[in-house]
Amino acid sequence: MEPDGHEDLCFASARELTVSLRRREISAREVMAGHLARIERLNPRLNAIVAKLDDHACLALADAADRRLASGEPVGPLHGLPFAFKDLEAAVGFPMTLGSPILRAFMPMEDSVVVERLRNAGVIPIGKTNVPEFGMGSHTYNEVYGATRNPYDVTKSAGGSSGGAGAALAAGLLPLADGSDYGGSLRNPGNFNNVVGFRPTVGLVPLAPHPFPFVGFMVKGPMGRSVGDAALLLSVMAGADGRDPGCYPSDPRPFANPLERDLRDVRVAWSPDLGGLPLDRRVRAVLETQRATFESLGCIVEEAYPELPGADEIFLDLRMWMSHNRLGFLVDNYREQMKPEAIWEVEQGGRLSGADISRAMARHAELIERMRRFLERYEFFVCAVNQVPPFDVTIDWPKTIEGVAMEHYLAWMRSAYWITTTFCPAISVPAGFTPEGLPVGIQIVGRHRDDLGVLRIAHAFEQATGVGRRRPSLV
Repeated sequence: MEPDGHEDLCFASARELTVSLRRREISAREVMAGHLARIERLNPRLNAIVAKLDDHACLALADAADRRLASGEPVGPLHGLPFAFKDLEAAVGFPMTLGSPILRAFMPMEDSVVVERLRNAGVIPIGKTNVPEFGMGSHTYNEVYGATRNPYDVTKSAGGSSGGAGAALAAGLLPLADGSDYGGSLRNPGNFNNVVGFRPTVGLVPLAPHPFPFVGFMVKGPMGRSVGDAALLLSVMAGADGRDPGCYPSDPRPFANPLERDLRDVRVAWSPDLGGLPLDRRVRAVLETQRATFESLGCIVEEAYPELPGADEIFLDLRMWMSHNRLGFLVDNYREQMKPEAIWEVEQGGRLSGADISRAMARHAELIERMRRFLERYEFFVCAVNQVPPFDVTIDWPKTIEGVAMEHYLAWMRSAYWITTTFCPAISVPAGFTPEGLPVGIQIVGRHRDDLGVLRIAHAFEQATGVGRRRPSLV
């Protein structure tokens, strides 16, 4: 396809765009028009943005944003940026389908806290980003909107559950994107699309409304084409809210500051496969080349991995229990409209007893303490994001990795969901490409509540490698 002439604008950093907009060096209408042109050209192939407003409505919203700025009215830090909310978020004026035909016509009456904050920050909502059904699984396809395709190879998956967000960022359809992460749903699509996906510490970003605010596996967080842009978005999303009792007090303002840091003598544990997970040889090869990058930054890199006993059972038991309590009534009444993986997960959760859940929670406490002790020696540790590169968009999920059979639809995501159980902040940063040109990210994990530290080392890695600057050929 021929370029649409908006590459410089649509691949400018969000930080640069916000400054130019506030200085009125560029208008919100120009920014919107450039992104709409790319969406028109590329989204039919990618299917990343769904439920989009028509172009006239989008441009009218941009004109209104320009008038507010011209009038001297105070504006938010993201004023004038086009934005599409993840289709797991309630946003007034847009459907919230969760990728399910059961909810195809559902229109929420109130914004989620994150959407409320994004609107207050000045984003211009234009649509939603595509997700798997109920956000289940790291491969974005559903019966409402179809599959999202990877901009680096449209025959491959864009990951998930924030797959629409990842693909939209990679292709220059959006400058920033929100996401959420239970078992890897920010990190996996960041990895698959050569962008940044950051899973914050549990409790940094409000979840409300959420039925289980204290169980703690789910987080909401930012995605961007750079660590700096993701951090800027986090500065808007983070901070306590009375509607979420599981969210702790914090000051999000430092996330918007420069991220430079001296990393000399910082201890980093090197553990690509977390001590023995099956890892596609192409992923392993990319990761091994990047150990030297951390060393070049002055880090002391040692081969070590955290012991995470019971991580699989802890994650699966608590996830399935929550899925049963959240979606069980849908299986009872709409089974024929749900994908088999969702039914399996809900029904597995229904078989768990109170004693099972109590045991999982007790083991979880032990795992968190073991992780805390490990990170007393190492400030960060590094491992794979995904155990496989982007796979065929037409399959449900990878059934084997290097000859090892995957027992269920989540099993290929262990390198992500084992980290979920630690409650620690974790980021996916572009690290390289397979010989076929498919993106591979690297996962950097830090100490509990040291989100800024993780962003800083990720920024240094990103600047040292430049991998995230490689664009997909279709753009």
